Amino acid sequence: MKSVIQALALAVVLAAPVASFAQSEQPLTRAEVKDQLRQLEAVGYNPAVATDSTYPADIQAAEARVAARNSATAQNDSTGYGSSANGSSQTGANAPAANQ
Repeated sequence: MKSVIQALALAVVLAAPVASFAQSEQPLTRAEVKDQLRQLEAVGYNPAVATDSTYPADIQAAEARVAARNSATAQNDSTGYGSSANGSSQTGANAPAANQ
């Protein structure tokens, strides 16, 4: 019985590194791929005109323009939370008055 427990413990210890190297990112969805293609086309990339000799440079230049556009947009909205909300709120009930 003791050897079964030791074997099980050894198997868990050896399996832990394998689980830590599991792929954590999910593949892109169809909508995400279409959005990326729309962004590339918005900065001037045309996949229908791409040739094999200019493809790597063309797509990398378009991706750089998209990244520059996205970073400029991110810098304009530094908080990421939208506009500030003015106002107040209060919760709870009033405290009972002390009778003296």
